[in-house]
Amino acid sequence: MKKFACLILFFLLLTSVSGQSRLGSVPRHAPEARVGPGEFTFVRTIYNSSDDGWRNGSWAVDFPEADDHFIIGVRDWSGTNLNISARPEQIRILDDNLFNYPLIYFVEPGYLELSEEEAARLREYLMRGGFLFLDDFWGEYEWQNVQEQMSRVLPDLEIKDLPRDHSIFHCYFDIDQVVQVPGIGSWLRRGVTHEKGGTVPHYMGIQDKSGRVMVFVARNCDLGDAWEWIDDPRYPLKYGLAAYKVGINVVIYAMTH
Repeated sequence: MKKFACLILFFLLLTSVSGQSRLGSVPRHAPEARVGPGEFTFVRTIYNSSDDGWRNGSWAVDFPEADDHFIIGVRDWSGTNLNISARPEQIRILDDNLFNYPLIYFVEPGYLELSEEEAARLREYLMRGGFLFLDDFWGEYEWQNVQEQMSRVLPDLEIKDLPRDHSIFHCYFDIDQVVQVPGIGSWLRRGVTHEKGGTVPHYMGIQDKSGRVMVFVARNCDLGDAWEWIDDPRYPLKYGLAAYKVGINVVIYAMTH
């Protein structure tokens, strides 16, 4: 993995030289990871789902490798000056510790099923400055479910495509295009980047009345798979880089807004 991480760092440095990122303007060495809580802890949300195909439920897809690798990316590859917790956490929506974390990650929200109490808790979390990161759902059925679940949380607000000039795409790296990041199964078995009819990727969000993005939505994309398989030479580097850049930008945005 160390050899491949050096390759990733090389490509990130290469993009900084061409002016496509802000890597050259930050310290060369990120702070040491903290064993306990740092300024940022990657938190995966445990939720109930309609899909029982996974042993622990849809919330556990790509766990724990995606989380562990993403932490390495934020801490070591990108050069951020955040103090990053070395250990990712998992949390249930009704856990009172939810409010200790500025960002929580949902994987496979196409199967998310929120109770009224959970929807109210997430609404409170967002109104108090929290941030939701939704990733890895595909096709019309799962998109409809994501819309339905989020409308229960924020009934007066809609999920909309975010324009490329939005600050979330330029707060750290400059992200100028929407890249469809594939799941490794689709890529290896079929050589395609899409699944379940979700052929068009979207980077979307829900903004409050002041314009702050509270929810980031990676639709028809699988950032988590790219995080998980970044050190596997069978997974194309261009998708891994795209996934890490988006993830890191979302973290930086959430931490500064």
